[in-house]
Amino acid sequence: MTASYEDYDAAVKAFWTGRDLQAQKQIESGKVDAGTRGSATGGLHLTALQDLIAAEFEPLKAIGAKVRQTGAIPLPGFYRRAKNWDIVVTYNDILVAAIECKSQVGSFGNNFNNRTEEAIGNAVDLWRAYEAGLVGATKPWLGFVFVIERALGSTTSVRDQGKPLYPTDPAFRDSSYTRRYEILFERLVRERLYDAACLISSVKGEGIHGEPVPAVSTRNLTAAIAGRIAYIQALA
Repeated sequence: MTASYEDYDAAVKAFWTGRDLQAQKQIESGKVDAGTRGSATGGLHLTALQDLIAAEFEPLKAIGAKVRQTGAIPLPGFYRRAKNWDIVVTYNDILVAAIECKSQVGSFGNNFNNRTEEAIGNAVDLWRAYEAGLVGATKPWLGFVFVIERALGSTTSVRDQGKPLYPTDPAFRDSSYTRRYEILFERLVRERLYDAACLISSVKGEGIHGEPVPAVSTRNLTAAIAGRIAYIQALA
């Protein structure tokens, strides 16, 4: 299937519903995480989004490809033994696609660097594993999908603490966390650490509020997936 903007909008709405349901389940069980963490630690809040992306690779099943998105799906690393990816598509010995789906709701200052380091590190590790011949001989395809809450904390300029020893990139001057994610994903794709990425801004409880950068939008992601599918079909 080819996912539309409306499909992604519905998946983002389901993301918020999933967070609310997980938080309620933790309250009922008496195991409540601090802050908003309980809404995310159940691991199912991004299921609708993952289902949608995985469904886009359905055409490859006709030639015997496998689309995995449940349970542990570890891929070899180079600097570590392995890393679990959210969606993994394989065809014979080809790693067709490996995709991560993440979100950021609240606690923007506390988690921005963690999310950034994770996005960069996962890609670098897998590319080195490919260069070392650990994930097949055909170049893999990497994707990253990110949902950020549109709120005061994510849209206002960040008041950074401490003065760096050297001048920082002017692009980050007076920037919000949303803007910093825009720069991050745009550069990750431009530098080819990821073949495609998608940054979605959403007000709590709603669908897609905006996609700030066309180069890392749902439309671009869908087009990139279609291109990967055509390439694998041509090989087959």
